[in-house]
Order: sequence, then C-alpha cells, then structure tokens
Amino acid sequence: MLGPTNTGKTHLAIERMLAHEVGVIGLPLRLLAREVYEKVVAKAGAGQVALITGEEKIKPPRARFYVCTVEAMPRELEADFVAIDEIQLAADGERGHVFTNRLFHARGTSETLLLGAATMRDAIRELLPGANLVSRPRLSSLSYAGEKKITRLPRRSAIVAFSANDVYAIAELVRRQRGGAAVVLGALSPRTRNAQVALYQNGDVDYLVATDAIGMGLNLDLDHVAFAGVRKFDGHTHRNLTPSEIGQIAGRAGRHMNDGTFGVTGQAQPFDAELIERLETHSFDQVGVLQWRSRTLDTSSIEALKESLREMPIHPRLTRSRMVDDVIALENVTRDEAVCDMAKSPAAVGLLWDMCQIPDYQRVSPADHADLVGDLFGFVMSDEGKIPEDWFARQVAQADRTEGDIDTLSNRLAQIRTWTFVSHRAQWLDDPEHWQERTRSIEDKLSDALHERLTQRFVDRRTSVLMRRLRDKEEMMAEIGDDGQILVENHFVGRLDGFRFTPDAAGEGIHGKAARNAATQILASELAQRADALGSAADDAITLSSNGRILWQGCEIGRLVAGDTALKPRIELFADENLSAPDRDRVAARLDAWLTAHLDAKLKPLMDLSRADDLTGLARGLAFRLTENLGVLRREGAAEDIRALDQSDRGQLRKYGVRFGAFNLYFPALLKPAAAELLLQLWALHGGGEYGIDIDAMPERPQQGLTSVPANDALPEPYWRAAGFHVAGSRAVRIDMLERLSDLIRARVTWRPAKTTESPAPAAKSGAETTAKTPEAVAATTEAPAPETEGAPADTAATAQTAPEAKAKPEAPQPPSGATGDGGFRVVPELMSMVGCSGEEFASILRGLGFRLERRKIEVPPEANAATGGPSVQEPEALEAPAQIEVAEAAAAPAEPEPVFDEIWRPAKRRHQQSQHQRGKGRHGGRAEAKQASDGAEQPHRQRSRQGEHQGKPNKKSRQHGKPPRKGGKGDRFGGQGKSKEWSSSPKREQAAENSPFAALKDLRDSLAARGRSGRS
Repeated sequence: MLGPTNTGKTHLAIERMLAHEVGVIGLPLRLLAREVYEKVVAKAGAGQVALITGEEKIKPPRARFYVCTVEAMPRELEADFVAIDEIQLAADGERGHVFTNRLFHARGTSETLLLGAATMRDAIRELLPGANLVSRPRLSSLSYAGEKKITRLPRRSAIVAFSANDVYAIAELVRRQRGGAAVVLGALSPRTRNAQVALYQNGDVDYLVATDAIGMGLNLDLDHVAFAGVRKFDGHTHRNLTPSEIGQIAGRAGRHMNDGTFGVTGQAQPFDAELIERLETHSFDQVGVLQWRSRTLDTSSIEALKESLREMPIHPRLTRSRMVDDVIALENVTRDEAVCDMAKSPAAVGLLWDMCQIPDYQRVSPADHADLVGDLFGFVMSDEGKIPEDWFARQVAQADRTEGDIDTLSNRLAQIRTWTFVSHRAQWLDDPEHWQERTRSIEDKLSDALHERLTQRFVDRRTSVLMRRLRDKEEMMAEIGDDGQILVENHFVGRLDGFRFTPDAAGEGIHGKAARNAATQILASELAQRADALGSAADDAITLSSNGRILWQGCEIGRLVAGDTALKPRIELFADENLSAPDRDRVAARLDAWLTAHLDAKLKPLMDLSRADDLTGLARGLAFRLTENLGVLRREGAAEDIRALDQSDRGQLRKYGVRFGAFNLYFPALLKPAAAELLLQLWALHGGGEYGIDIDAMPERPQQGLTSVPANDALPEPYWRAAGFHVAGSRAVRIDMLERLSDLIRARVTWRPAKTTESPAPAAKSGAETTAKTPEAVAATTEAPAPETEGAPADTAATAQTAPEAKAKPEAPQPPSGATGDGGFRVVPELMSMVGCSGEEFASILRGLGFRLERRKIEVPPEANAATGGPSVQEPEALEAPAQIEVAEAAAAPAEPEPVFDEIWRPAKRRHQQSQHQRGKGRHGGRAEAKQASDGAEQPHRQRSRQGEHQGKPNKKSRQHGKPPRKGGKGDRFGGQGKSKEWSSSPKREQAAENSPFAALKDLRDSLAARGRSGRS
C-alpha cells in the first residue's frame, strides 16, 4: 500500500493485524512503535500485545500481536500477518539494508503488507513480481503559504530546522514572542519526545520546533509546516533535502480532513515554482536502487565475516550497503590483536558481530565506540563468561544523576540507552532482568528531567495563558501580593518595589505589553495608599543604607544625591509615571523632613555648629572650616588661626563639642561608627568624585574597634579624615587614639630626673592655660576619650612638687616607662597598644608625626664574649630595653662581636618653616610630609643619610670624643638622621619645631625653671 502522508496507511495496517490470529508490524522508530503498541493494547488488551525494540521488551506469555522496530522483528516467529511501515527507507544509506532484507524475507503466512511512499512503486514491482500495488489518496490538500517571519507564523505551526543549535535558538525566540514551543529532536528519548509532543497536543503551546524527526512517525494536529532551512548533515556531508524528503516533512501539515499549508521562514529561501507544484501534487522521482547486505554472513573467521559483508548484490536494483556503524565498529575493534586472538571460533566471531550491533548512541567517535565493544567482548570471552557486575554497576551509576542542563542530560540519556540495550542481551549478564529494570528506571528519570529542562527553557506558561486571554479578548484579573508581586491571571508579571513597577524581565513582546496593561489596573490605587502610609510613618521606619539608598518597608524609595554643600544633600525619589503628581509631592516632602531629622540626630554637634549664630571673629571662621571639612580639621592647616584664638573664642567652640587636639580639631561624638558612616557618605557625594569614588562603590570604613589600619594608597586623605582617621606614615590612626598616644609620648619626652641638691620648682598654677602651641587634649587612663584640660600634662605636673612635699618624699619619682630623661623615649608596649601595631608600622607612625630615630651603639666587652664562647648582648642596667632592636648582620668572625643598638626617638629638629599648605600636596598627610625637605609646624623632617656612602670608614669626629667608628648595618635604613655631633658624650638639646606640642612643653618647662630660680633667690 503506497501513497503520500495522511492517507491512513498505518491505521489500516493495525486494523488488518487485529483481524488475524497472530500478527507482526515493523515500524521505523522506537517512538512510533510505542505509539502503535498503545493503540493495539487499547483494542486487544495488554496481555495479548508484545513490544520489542532494541532497548525495550514487553513480552506477555500469551502475546498474539507483536509491535516492533524493523531491526528487532523476530525472525523465528511464524505469523499470519506481517506489516512493514515506511518501506521507502530501503533506500536509506544508514538503515536501508535492514528494510531491504525485510522486503525480501519478512512474510506472513496469510498476508504481508508493505506501507510506504509512492516512490517505491517501480522498485517493488521489479523486485517483487506479482505484488498487489494499492494506492491511497491523501485525505486533505496541501498548499504553499509562502514566506513568513517566525514571529508571524500562525498558531498550530511546526518550525523545522536541521541542527540542535538552530532548534534551540528558534525555540527561545518563540518563547519570548509567543509563550513557548515544544521541542522534538532525534536524540531525545521516546519518553521525552512524547512528553514534548503532549505539550503541543494539549494546547499548552501552539508551536513545535523540530528537526526532520517529525517527518516520520509523528501524527500531530499541525496546520502549517515552516522550513527554517532545507540543508542538513546526513552523517557524511552537508546536502540539500530531496523533494521527496521535503514532501515527507511538509505532509505532516493537515491531518485527517483538515487541509494543511507549508512555507519557509527564517533564513530559508522561498521555494521555486517547480518544487511547490511537486509538493502540492505529491509528484516525486521514483527510488532508484535499494541498499543491500548479504543475509548469510560467514562467521568462521573474522576475515570470512568481512568478506561476506563485502559481497555484491546481483540485481541492478540493489547496491551494496556502505560502511555503516556496525561495519565501522568491526573494522576498528579487530585492529586490536587481543580481540583477534579471542575471536578464533565461529561462536566467538558471531558474538563479536553481535556486539558490533550495539548502537552508537553517544556519537563521541568511532574509536571510542570500538573500545567499548572490545571491552564488552573481552568480559564475555573471559573465564567468567559475563560482564562483571561491579563494572557494569559503575557505568550505570555514572548516568544516574538528574542535575545539569539540557546537553548534560542528553549525554547521560545516550549513555543509559547504551546500557539498556546491553541489559537486554541475557547471555551477557548474570542478572539481566535486574539491570533491565534498573536502566529503564534511570532512563525514565533522565527523560523526565530533560523534559522539565526543555519546558523550563522553551515554555513560558504565564505568557501562554496571557496570549490566549489576549487572543480571545477576555478581561484579565490582576492582584498584588504582600511582597509586591503583581499577578495577572495568577501569573507573575512584575513587582511593585516601593513606588516603582518593575516588569518581569522575561516578559517581552506583545504579551509583556498585555501584562503591563492589566497590572496598571491596580497600580494607581496601591501607589496612593503607599503615599499615605509613608506620610504618616515614623522617622525610624525610614532607613539609610550603606550605599546611600533610602529604604522603607524593605524597598528602595530614593537615594542621596549631592546638594549645595556637603551637609545639605538632597533625595532623589524612585518613582515612575504610575505615581500621580500630588502623591509624588507628598512623598518628596516627607523624605526631605526625614533627612533633616536624620542628619540632626546622627551629626548633632556638627549640624548645630553649622547653624550657630552666636560665634564671632576667628571662632566663626574656624567653625565654617570645620563644617566644610565634615567635623575634622587638621591642626597644622589652621595653626595661625588657633594661636590667635583667645579663651572666649575657644569656649564658644568647646560649647558645641569641638575638641582641640594636638593634631586635629574634631568632634569626639562624630567618631562613633554610625556618625562616621554617614560622614563618609556625605563626603563621597560632595567630594568623592574628585578621587573617582562613588557612593555606590565606596570602600568600607575600617571595622569598629580597630585603632589603626594600613593606609590604602588608593584612598585619598580626605576619605580617612571623614572616616575619623589620621594618616601618619603607612598607617591610618583613629583620631582619638592618636591624641591619647600623643599624651603618652608627651609625658615621656618632658620627664626629667628629680634634682636632690636643690628644691624643686613650685608647681604650676592650677587652671593656667598654656600657649596656643600646647595641645589641649590630655591623655586618660581608660579607652574612653580623655576629658579636655587646660593645664600641663599630669606627668609633667608631677615633677613640679612643692618644697614641703619634696622633703616628705626625698626619693625620686618613678619615670614613665621608656622615658630617657633627656627629651627622648623608647618604644614600649604601652605606646604600641594605643594604635594596635608594632615594629616598622609603629615606627612609620612616629616618623609621620614628626619624630626622628636616634640609634646609640651599645658596646659589648670582648671578655664577655670570650667567656660565653661567642658574641653575646649585654645592655647597660641604666637603659630600659627598647621595644625594637635590630641587629646588623656581621661576618662570622669569632673576634668581632655583633653590634647592638639602643633606639631612642626624639622630636624632629626645628627647620626653616615653609608654607603650611605644602603638606596638602600629598595624597596622605604623613606620607607627603616625609617626602619634603623641610615643612611647617608639626611636620616631620627626614634627611637622606650620606653616611651610607662611607660605610665601614671611621668617623673622625666620633674618634675625637672617644667613640668607636660607626659601622653600616641593617639599622642604617632609618636614615642616619643625626650628624657626628649627635653621637658625642654630651648630646646637645634640640629645639622643637614651632607650633608642635613639644615646643609648647618646652616653653612650660622653661617657665617653671625660671620660677624655681626666682624662688631660690
């Protein structure tokens, strides 16, 4: 029975088979075999129908009807009726020899029915003389509809492409524009393919995107078939489809009595008139030759088998089958000598040929498939005679995973289909029934997972529903959830975040517009209610995020933007056109009021100072500079103004919380984390752009509790100042801790040993204020910031006892740890603990604050070294051990002891004062200062030592004072600050730099000494 598609051939074959006692029908695809099996079961009952394919066998004991793939048709079964569908595949290069074999040898005792295209008429008439040829007309017409864009294809269309990538790309486009598409590829398992087809048949989607796999065995309710291309890769080369192949695919449009159309889309060129006529009239060239392979294969040896496979047919209508998968596998596996040694008997050769029939589902490479065949053959030919259970279990377990994308699951399906095929060879496994059930279960799981992934990727159920409602012009119901989700017909279409509606990013095209139109029905009323709620909300219901976003009820409703000044930012409202103008004004006014209250609460002293109207003179000017610099003003930059302040001016500023520190004017209250975080945001808005810092990507402020951190070179000095830190050297030190460190150092620098030969000077008058050069901050003994005092430091005052007190306590007071008594100090843990660092990091801070390092060599007696058998270090008892001692590396000469140094820090010498603004040229204050030849008040003074140019040479001036020559070593990296005079036995007292706290202390000390002398006189 020959004819075009949609002639009812398969339906007739089923009816004829059921009319016989025993029947067999061979079908070209496992998928089609399953479909026919279910139809026969529905009519005859499951107990009478068997399903036999390469990967699936259902054989009831009393089966009468056998539904098979053509390759799996039982040869030994004598059946009353035999039918072979799609007989024109006898001309196929891959499987044609199987169909040709069935054409010649598959016969029913009562009736044999060959079903196929009319192009087989001449071949059957010539090869099977006496065959009764019956033609059946098509039940519906087929016409050409021309060219259409993919997005304009009619509903119930199939789009045909010829690669998986093209199929996926088209399906993605259809999903975005039309709600989704079912996907059919030849690599899909039957279960997955059926599930995808069901999506289309059930109406969940209106489009099907497929390869030419739909051209055979898929009976679908298609109205139109659109070709996105007519060129395919057939396994050997890229070629154009033949007219008969196009007709086979196009014929799927129009089922039963419904007419169908076909056309082109995408990049495909329109069909020419001749091809259109042939497709519409089903007029195609007759099949020329059929593929043939000898049925009687000689398995006496491998070479005999190969020779029989090379046997030529004798009929001109037949041609020898080309090298297909099983022959290629045989050629490759027999290159292995071990395989050839095992295949010496006819039974072994027959087994090897059977294993070459394993389908290459994975399609990795012929060599890989041949390796698999060789492994299996070696297992079965071993002494055990079976595939090892543990090996087979490992192979199966590798595929038993359902995670991954479409390609990953497809590869696992190909693997498990291989093991399913092997499990149905009972003689190869110990427990084939167990493995058949196991592999079938895994294949079903993978098929379901693949169907789910395909559906997730290519089907948008929400869009499908919306498009159907839109097409039918039905009113769509919209609602909004508590979390802001807007649902239209119970499908998510967007989210109302604060006062902005954000459509679903996946919603595009005409369906997206429809969803938004439906959502606007409830947006207006909801936004009005939210505006009312915000207007009555308390201030604490609104918060500010770290990136400057205004949050309310968990939603972003605005952001901070720069205003006229740093302390006057503005709020940019996040709202779209759905918020009415009156509601927008109400929301903006409420946020402005909240921002004012928020700044006043977090930055109260600074905001009060910015609005102060009771300040006069220099105090008013300093207040302006403080507010301009967000509450932290480096003292060196305002030294002249600070010295000119009188007590009244100072009192005015202290009233607003200003602290006069040794290095900064600042507000202690603004060093708290919440205030500092807000100040950083204000700085980023107003001044961060100059340094490439934006509030959206602002570096995090140092963690709470850290007293100093490495000063990142990428961050400018104003950033650290706004964060409440002072850059000194390579570290950024918290401002309050820096002042405490300064107090501790001041006590050590100003300490002098008590003189027992004369009465001490009278104590300084209580409450007397020091000069403008003296820091106002005095160290405390707790971690809290020290209270402000106007008197001298406590340690300094302790050295100025009254005469009666001195007589009562004749013993000398204990010096502060690390104090040298001559204006210097050693680094001790108490100092380092203030800033949380030590070693070179702490030294960097000291240099950044204007101190210099003096290194005194400690002589070690040679006798001590000899007594201990080597060099040893002995420090004088009068010197307290320094916190950091660096020993120069010396040659390992037994007579030369290793030098040991005592490190003492002192205030820098006074240099010619330069412009106070020169410091600002560096990005970081401490680092910029260290690079200047000389600086203004309180700036460090560093020189490059030239002593390194004369390392190893004696210093003449040192020898004059009885000092040994200074040798170079690791310690020279501190710069060799002192000249030869500084190494004399009587060091000259240095004069502190002007405007530094140490200059103020010197003035105080001189004043106290003068009073003492006048009292004695």
